[in-house]
Amino acid sequence: MIALTPSLAAELLGATLEPGTPPTAAAELTDAVVDSRKVRPGSLFVALPGDHVDGHDYVATAHAAGAAAALVSRLVPGGGPQILVSDPAAALGTLARHHLAGLRERAAAAGRPFDVVAVTGSVGKTTTKDLLAALLGELGEVVAPVASFNNEIGLPLTVLSAGEQTRTLVLEMGADAPGNLTYLTSIAPPDLAIVLKVGRAHLQGFGSIEGVARAKAELVEGLRPGGVALLNLDDPRVAAMAGLTEHVRTFGESPEADFRATHVRTDDDGRASFTLTGRAGGAAGATSPTEVSLALVGEHHVVNGLAAAAAALLLGLSADAVAARLARTGPASAHRMHLIDTAGGIRIVDDAYNANPESVRAALKALAAMSVRAGAGRERRRTIAVLGEMRELGPDSIGEHDAIGRLAVRLNIDKLLVVGEGARPIHTGAVQEGSWGAEAAHVDTIEEALTVLLTELRPGDIVLLKSSNGAGLARLADRLVADLAEVSAP
Repeated sequence: MIALTPSLAAELLGATLEPGTPPTAAAELTDAVVDSRKVRPGSLFVALPGDHVDGHDYVATAHAAGAAAALVSRLVPGGGPQILVSDPAAALGTLARHHLAGLRERAAAAGRPFDVVAVTGSVGKTTTKDLLAALLGELGEVVAPVASFNNEIGLPLTVLSAGEQTRTLVLEMGADAPGNLTYLTSIAPPDLAIVLKVGRAHLQGFGSIEGVARAKAELVEGLRPGGVALLNLDDPRVAAMAGLTEHVRTFGESPEADFRATHVRTDDDGRASFTLTGRAGGAAGATSPTEVSLALVGEHHVVNGLAAAAAALLLGLSADAVAARLARTGPASAHRMHLIDTAGGIRIVDDAYNANPESVRAALKALAAMSVRAGAGRERRRTIAVLGEMRELGPDSIGEHDAIGRLAVRLNIDKLLVVGEGARPIHTGAVQEGSWGAEAAHVDTIEEALTVLLTELRPGDIVLLKSSNGAGLARLADRLVADLAEVSAP
């Protein structure tokens, strides 16, 4: 429940409810949606213009499905009650800001704990968000984004889904240009801000890695008064953000970190474990060393697990409870290091949701480690990396793709299959590094890639799929899993 009627929402936005005040205007809005298929009685439908579709074309559909009102930039005949504004996306942000302020005020008046925890970073945001949601759910009701709702649309929708029973609001904050996080924190200033890493994602929008660091620092600058920044001490650019706010806690493998991961190791399936130590409240609040085993594939997830664990400890969860919950929390968002074992003995590592240089390097290292582990005392498993384009890298794109191809060769990945024209430099780099013959191949389309894989895969193979979301390898992963299930069926 948003605790606003359509009439009050219009008043808050300095707009009018057209045409006139309907009989339902006294009822509070149940939720806000941008997809007309998700409308339920009482919803506020936000009509957003898009590259391919315009939400205004679905206002009448939303009204017929029970929407209490629509937030529009032009009136739609037959669309029912409509709040006319110049910018529906900005108006959505205003409503979310008002809603969160009300939740905080009422929680404080009732003496109820209520925290907003926000996470950003060039890699690991969504995984850390999912881990946070699982851990903090041990303290009470958690509201967190679906998938990676981390922009000027997804974040307000998440905020508006929080209610009076919510104990913790977990937010993922993404940026592809300077000022993005300043805007998001103006809607939802966090009580606890987590910065994971500064990497080369979205370089096209920031110009340099220093520009990326400045953009991520906006989260720390946007903290609520008295809020705490939780910073990765192992990343110098993140650690430097400590000077931007008064209250700072740190995590990492560094001996100086407040929350540490030591004795990091991986099992045969590539899942990482580490020893957690921490000081939730200074030296007197130090926790005993606690063994943590992650249900996620790849040593690179240690930083995500440690960040989530540190946040949970700061908010009052015990170290034992943290370890128990992390041990049973697998991937919650699709196409993020999902392990799928087919009936024919082929293992698929589906990490095709997104990619940047740092995350691709981490995934390739995890793939190589899985093969080595699998070969301990038995036949080594063959590794295949299926890689697509890493987008939004700007002038560095060719060099970054080339470096990934070279790394695949140095890690002794058995076969590299590169998909799409934008990813071609990966293949070029692999060939120049010493790959030859069929070890590295390039295809133009997902269909061609699927044909190659179905023809060449054999029992025991481990296949990694990774690319930026727009490159479409998530669809390839789904097709491959489905087709292998059919091929392997008795």
